[in-house]
Amino acid sequence: MYGFLANLVMVLHFGFILLVVFGGLLALRWQRFALLHLPAVLWAIFLELKPGTLCPLTPLEQALRLRAGESAYGGGFIEHYLGPIIYPDMSLHDQYFLGIGLFVLTVVIYWRVYTKWRSSEGKAE
Repeated sequence: MYGFLANLVMVLHFGFILLVVFGGLLALRWQRFALLHLPAVLWAIFLELKPGTLCPLTPLEQALRLRAGESAYGGGFIEHYLGPIIYPDMSLHDQYFLGIGLFVLTVVIYWRVYTKWRSSEGKAE
């Protein structure tokens, strides 16, 4: 049971990352989605730019894995699961790069959301 719950937390964690990265695109279509996406992005940027800070889902998954008799991994979720794919050796510099890149991507997307909102507001008048 604990192994199943650990995998469920892992899938939830990965879903959160997908929300953070691609949620702005959904906000282009549904502007109210920004109310869910922006806090998620701010949380993710905070975690990336504050060294040593882990998302609470990481220790939860690790604890569930230990209770299931599996071995827990060190570091954070991105570092463990996605790091080897994105960066073979994820350094603090890489974390800063991810955080700043996420910020820039979010600003670009929300600039487009804002201009779309403004143009639709002008048409309504």
